[in-house]
Amino acid sequence: MNILQRFSWETLRIGLIKGLKVFFFYLAVLCLFRVAYIGGLASYIGAQTGAADILTALGRGARLSMQTAGVLTLVSAVPAFFLRFFSPRLARLLLLGLNGPILLGLSILFVASFPFYRQFHANFNQMLFTGMNDDLTALFFTMVQQYSLPLRLLAAAVLAAVLWFLLRRLHDAPCPLVHFFGEDWAARALTRVRPVLRRPVRLASHLAFLALCYLVVRLSIFGGSLDWQTAVDWENAGVTRDELLNEAILDYPQAIWRAHELNRRMLACNGLDFTTEDIRLLAAELSHREPDSDNLDDYLTKSAGGLAIERPRHVFVILSESLANWPLLDKYRDIPISDDLRALLSEEDTDYCPTFLPNGASTVSAVTGLVTGFADANLYLTTMPESFEGPYPTAAAPVFSRLGYATNFFYAGPATWERIGAFTKAQGFDRFISRGDFGDVPGSVWGAEDEVFFDQVLSRIDDSIPSFNVLLSASNHSPYDIDLDSKGFDGEAVREALPREHRSDEELLRELGHYWYAQRELSRFVRQVKERYPSSLILIVGDHADRYHIEKQPNTYERYGIPFILTGAGVHKGLLAPNSAGSQIDIVPTLLELIAPKGFSYESVGRSLTRGNDRGVNYGFWLTRKAIGKADTSPLVPEGLEGGEGPIIDDQAMQDYINAVRSISWWRPKYGPMLDEAILEEKGR
Repeated sequence: MNILQRFSWETLRIGLIKGLKVFFFYLAVLCLFRVAYIGGLASYIGAQTGAADILTALGRGARLSMQTAGVLTLVSAVPAFFLRFFSPRLARLLLLGLNGPILLGLSILFVASFPFYRQFHANFNQMLFTGMNDDLTALFFTMVQQYSLPLRLLAAAVLAAVLWFLLRRLHDAPCPLVHFFGEDWAARALTRVRPVLRRPVRLASHLAFLALCYLVVRLSIFGGSLDWQTAVDWENAGVTRDELLNEAILDYPQAIWRAHELNRRMLACNGLDFTTEDIRLLAAELSHREPDSDNLDDYLTKSAGGLAIERPRHVFVILSESLANWPLLDKYRDIPISDDLRALLSEEDTDYCPTFLPNGASTVSAVTGLVTGFADANLYLTTMPESFEGPYPTAAAPVFSRLGYATNFFYAGPATWERIGAFTKAQGFDRFISRGDFGDVPGSVWGAEDEVFFDQVLSRIDDSIPSFNVLLSASNHSPYDIDLDSKGFDGEAVREALPREHRSDEELLRELGHYWYAQRELSRFVRQVKERYPSSLILIVGDHADRYHIEKQPNTYERYGIPFILTGAGVHKGLLAPNSAGSQIDIVPTLLELIAPKGFSYESVGRSLTRGNDRGVNYGFWLTRKAIGKADTSPLVPEGLEGGEGPIIDDQAMQDYINAVRSISWWRPKYGPMLDEAILEEKGR
């Protein structure tokens, strides 16, 4: 083949047609995956969602997937396109060879997407990247034990092989485009009538083919649109009223891109945009003082009101894995998974706030919120060098050390998880005790069983030294592999109490059984502490909720709320303010206002639930005693705690509170106490 033949129009045309085949093949695969995803997770679709919503999601998803298909075609077909000018045979082998790994990757994502959604109620999200800081060995065994990793990988391999075979058949099969946009079909037909039209018709067919290629390229660039003004991307794709459908609109590469971008923003901390003047005014509003200082710590400094109870000898703060608040609500009273906690709540030395938010969507956010006192503000504190330079002034351990307490952090899992051992020691805890200190004890890949963990904690409490102790449990966590029968769980009683449509859901029953086990062992530990160390104060919160629920579409309050339970010496009903609400940054201020002497100085972003704190805020939501809502809408939209429309709130006051908590929790740990715009230039925003 001479040089002119290699670079002929015919070679170009065939190469472009092969590329179009790849593009439309990937578009079809992504759309079919989307249909299967919605069908496989149909039980999560809200009752108010109709066929029109599903069609909207499928249509908008197809538009977005044009962009994904374009990128995949660019990666796999473009190298083969240029090679075709030299060797069509090698071009075919290269195209099919490049598409094999791509199809395998898509197939793995497809089979993994279903358990991922059931666990996190989302398509692939930022947990993919934050999980890289997690215990990878534990993650691996969780996937093997709970999610049948080998079987899923086998299914993905079979699916990829089938798709690759279909792509090969499509690649080699005759294409109608070859004839429609070919050299001769229309020209030959018209030559018999008017020979003079042959050349214009041939030119028109070529131009039409190039126009088609241009249209496909443009739709690929702008996500199913012809320009950027109407382009669909991951940030504007979710337009339906159903959470599952909004997640389904993102195909898997788009979902991973979203996760990458959000993670990049977190690491760069460019998700927040406050000037130092903004922060000064917001901090002053939060602290009820004039904005007359450039030292942020001046606005965070508080003075304790004096002992509200007799000073306890030991203080225990328990972060209980996935301890959601919804099982404690009256509407679920007949489902026997929370009887022990309910009994604890009924005791005279216990008070309870039912309107409390976690600091974030994962355990590490709860840890950072309690340990540092900062809200979740797009900073991954356990990885930031600043967190290891010394305790922040809002950190929990140093302030309790000043009150004369030894400070201990107990974790049921490994010290390497999220660098938790090094992080808590850097933030001032005297001792960090984890599973590695317990010896060979029963448990899952995430940590020791709760009964073992709590026994280990009790064995390490020295009553001769006052102590402040943080406990982080692990049993109520996937892979949910505790032998519940051996623990005495009456699964059939729970099954009979469930709504009829959920009684055959064995996975849900196993999850509810782990909640039952966790709250039973937690309550047992509380009783033992009260017996052994009667002068103790115990505070119980969940680290987060939003892992499982009886309903597929629970309302926002039930989905995200966690309990705040205070019990022990000196506690009584009404100790917490009747309108109290909060989040995990309010834990330490609440404790200090109970046990610190009058005038004791401390710094905190949060406020005490005993002194009128009536709102909580976290990474995405706000909460009061009567309403909850998303924190990133303007105006804020209140939702009632039982669903539906909520009562009217002071929108500006809540917006200011949200912005104050977020801006302070962003600036102070990253840039230090001084509010100076020049610092942004020195350190880089």
